[in-house]
Amino acid sequence: MTDPFYMLMLIENLGREYVVWDKAATIRFKKPGVGKMRAEFRVSEEQINGIRESLKTERKVEPMFVVEVRDEGGGVVAEVEKILHVRRREGK
Repeated sequence: MTDPFYMLMLIENLGREYVVWDKAATIRFKKPGVGKMRAEFRVSEEQINGIRESLKTERKVEPMFVVEVRDEGGGVVAEVEKILHVRRREGK
């Protein structure tokens, strides 16, 4: 349910001169999920700019993002930590 979203968001926001991969995920289940689940994925402009700035001096960065999976009543069912791998494309 949560796998591709942060990777796709960074690919779209950083542009073609960057390579973005999913690297790792950790899921902490809080309670059983019943019914429809919802998660809101957000990447701020500050996070995007921070990644770009870091890659001016670093070969790669591995930002971590956290998303909560919630049930229909708004209760947290799970917390997912996603670690991505980001680097500039060769020759860029």
